[in-house]
Amino acid sequence: MKNNAIINMKSIQSVYNEKTETELLTKGNFKIKEDSFYISYEDSEATGFKGAVTEISVKADRYASVIRTGSASSDLIIETGKKHHCQYNTPYGSMDIGVYTHFIKNNLDKNGGTLHMKYTLDINSSYMSDNEIIVSVKTEK
Repeated sequence: MKNNAIINMKSIQSVYNEKTETELLTKGNFKIKEDSFYISYEDSEATGFKGAVTEISVKADRYASVIRTGSASSDLIIETGKKHHCQYNTPYGSMDIGVYTHFIKNNLDKNGGTLHMKYTLDINSSYMSDNEIIVSVKTEK
């Protein structure tokens, strides 16, 4: 993987009134293809998915996907105002999860920028958690 950017990812997971925050600072790849932005990085022990690669693609403020391949795989579809059923695979088994997106705020441009997404996850229509991902990208010259 060609690394041309510094990626800072903050993840906030809320289950009822309990919040868990994690933050990852890593080198990764940032590119623009047609009208979409792509952010990818190699996962590590810090993310809990060592040996996997994660790619986030985003189109405007309405559609994004988070695809993880390798030692763990998942394909989350994040689309503003809609619910998608997605596959989430772990070393312990797979789950079909619902992803309802509250918002996507895309402030990315050719130099990097920020991406902020908020969504709710459920399993079999039972509430699992509220989640926020805030990604900052700074391209290296």
